[in-house]
Amino acid sequence: MLKVTSSIVSADWLYQHFEDENLVILDASIPKVTNKDNSTSKHKEFIKNAIFFDIKNEFSDKNSKFPNTVLSPVEFEKRVQSLGINTSSCLIVYDNLGLYSSARVWWMFQLMGFKNIAVLDGGLPAWKAKNYPVKDFSSTTHTDGNFTANFTANKLAFTTDVLENLNSNNFLVVDARSEGRFFAREPEPRKELKGGHIPKSKNLPYTKVLKENFIKSTDDLRVILNEINPKNKPIIFSCGSGITASILALAANIIGKKDCAVYDGSWTEWGSTPNLPINT
Repeated sequence: MLKVTSSIVSADWLYQHFEDENLVILDASIPKVTNKDNSTSKHKEFIKNAIFFDIKNEFSDKNSKFPNTVLSPVEFEKRVQSLGINTSSCLIVYDNLGLYSSARVWWMFQLMGFKNIAVLDGGLPAWKAKNYPVKDFSSTTHTDGNFTANFTANKLAFTTDVLENLNSNNFLVVDARSEGRFFAREPEPRKELKGGHIPKSKNLPYTKVLKENFIKSTDDLRVILNEINPKNKPIIFSCGSGITASILALAANIIGKKDCAVYDGSWTEWGSTPNLPINT
């Protein structure tokens, strides 16, 4: 049975294992939120055999007032099973922007205690650059799988955790947003949000761990993360709404740092909640 030995795989690796029986390929593409436009043109091509993993509509809590809120373990398990995913499956997740929302899905499965999953480095563009097989989207039906969620609570952080940390300093909070947003020099893409950052947090734009939509080398990642976290504290990663914080969580995992969590509400929750301290 196919098992991944790293949290990132190449297009060549995926192609070599394309026919493995327990392989499941997930397309996790979402539009990129920007200050200018909250949508991108719909992608029309998928890696052959890929299943669409709908972060926005199926794998976020629609009852939450904040975007991209993770599902309960029970609901996540049920919806993953409906995609035909089993406990024995080997999951490779990608997106159409190179490396963006795929890391969020990788983190979701980590949160639910599933380890046999990796992100496709470079995503759909890297796959297409090799002329590997793609398809137009078509809906498919699946026999329910037997996936089981084993919730790992220490990978998820809440506003209360971040607020308490202002006094305890047990964690380092690392914000994946751009420097302009972190220091309130450019507006938030969600217009109702205040600018600025969580007090005592540090800024590491997610783009710093990428090179042309590929993750940087392990050595480079180690230098980057050691510079921002010289005391090797446990980390809570934050961003706008939990998407790009997951890219930093992926980078940390690649260098072997396990004591990391993602602040699910991130700046969307902190910046819209009354009476929380904000620095600029």
